[in-house]
Amino acid sequence: MGNVIHVIGIGEDGAGGLTPDSLSLVNNSEVLLGGERQLGFFSTYTGVKIVLQGGLKPFTDKLEEVWRERRTVVLASGDPLFFGIAGYLVRRFGPEHVEVIPHYSSVQLAFARLGDSWQDAELISLHGRPIQGLAQRMDGRHKVALLTDGNNTPAVIAAYLLEFGMKEYEAFVCERLGGDGEVCRFWGLEEMAAGEFDALNVVILRRKPGSAVPLRRGFAFPDEEFRQRKPEKGLITKREVRALVLSELNLSEDAVVWDIGSGSGAVAAECARIARLGRVYALEKSEENLANMAANRLRFRADFEIIHEKAPQGLASLPDPDAVFIGGSGGELADIIAYSAARLRPEGRIVVGAITVETLHGSMEALRSAGLAAQVTLLQASRGKPILGMTRFDAMNPVYVVSGSKN
Repeated sequence: MGNVIHVIGIGEDGAGGLTPDSLSLVNNSEVLLGGERQLGFFSTYTGVKIVLQGGLKPFTDKLEEVWRERRTVVLASGDPLFFGIAGYLVRRFGPEHVEVIPHYSSVQLAFARLGDSWQDAELISLHGRPIQGLAQRMDGRHKVALLTDGNNTPAVIAAYLLEFGMKEYEAFVCERLGGDGEVCRFWGLEEMAAGEFDALNVVILRRKPGSAVPLRRGFAFPDEEFRQRKPEKGLITKREVRALVLSELNLSEDAVVWDIGSGSGAVAAECARIARLGRVYALEKSEENLANMAANRLRFRADFEIIHEKAPQGLASLPDPDAVFIGGSGGELADIIAYSAARLRPEGRIVVGAITVETLHGSMEALRSAGLAAQVTLLQASRGKPILGMTRFDAMNPVYVVSGSKN
């Protein structure tokens, strides 16, 4: 009886690319599992073939039925531990019952064709994942490798990058890596957006030397960099306040954030750049603010989702948040805090920007009623202004930054 599941990586060169030991394991197995393409490389195989379809759980349920009693091999593309099935199998069956024999990963082969190192590249899989959020994940990176699928094709990726003005990147696309029909070449983004590609491809993006697009660093960017309604004031969370708010939100890279009463979208943009692996939802009830939010989304390469709704009604369909910022409440502050607190994930935080003592009091009461540990900071900043070759200070309106945390 066998008690080890062998997970063997295989490339487009099929059985011919396997080592003698790997080929022997396949030929001597009694059950061979994998995708249709991988199984197709072994047309003369005499054992039982099981096709990976319908998701991982049904596939591994079938694997559970056979591996203890019969010699079993799972075929997977490239390196099965690189965005592949092997990690899932190890977690389910235990590392003592799974042996992984990797092949070249598609990214490794693509960089070999490009003739460039890849230890310093940002590696992103869009295979079976939404493209939303790609802008902030790759902005400022000099080298990015993307795994694609039938929805996130090279053409779709190019159109997305052009939408966010990311023209500083050149693309190198490899199709059918390691197979007879392999094609690898450079593409301009405009050309790539109109191109057609084989379903099996890898995209490498490199920042062009001497690119005129500056790298955006840090956080709490100057107010004037954001598009906002003028001459009206108070529709953007000021830079000094934003810095404290972002600190209080205490975001992880993969945080889910609600920005309620988003206004110009300044806080949402900053959150998206910090939580670059997460999701940020910006809720705004006033239609006249939406164009500025959309412009700032593109300008700051912060792919947050804009929702034209009034809270708390517009929150029901969103995933539970790790952090909530309330910049405007439309008179529904207590209800918004109560609803947000009920949905807040463990160790999550709610932060409110208040400019009146009434909002301060209402925030503190609502946070305490929701069972959150509440605290407040009064922020009163002044900005230097020139006067007759010297400097004076203009005082800004004081702002109460109220926060509540969930234990």
